[in-house]
Amino acid sequence: MSKKMRKNIDGLVFSTDPDFQLPDADEPVATVEPNAQQLRVWIDRKQRGGKEATVVKGFVGPEAQLKDLAKMLKTKIGVGGSAKDGDIIIQGDHRDKVVALLVQAGYHKTKKAGG
Repeated sequence: MSKKMRKNIDGLVFSTDPDFQLPDADEPVATVEPNAQQLRVWIDRKQRGGKEATVVKGFVGPEAQLKDLAKMLKTKIGVGGSAKDGDIIIQGDHRDKVVALLVQAGYHKTKKAGG
């Protein structure tokens, strides 16, 4: 089975429920207002070849909005990074800058967390 096919069924192998239907992939993801989201900004040093990365966790919303927020952070700080699995990863230790930018963007419940 190809990887594309596996992504479509989300790990479902078998169901005994005769009325079971796969969830519709086109369902809109609930969006939460920026000031109601509780974002945590972590520093991560593991599994990155000894390099540090700033990770923003706790984002709730559609993938497009997550990618837009990640793009804004990356361009304002001037570094690389990515947005996947509901997390934003920024290269380097930029926790203070990320927290300041998120608060400025309306995410008022943003806090530094972790090491």
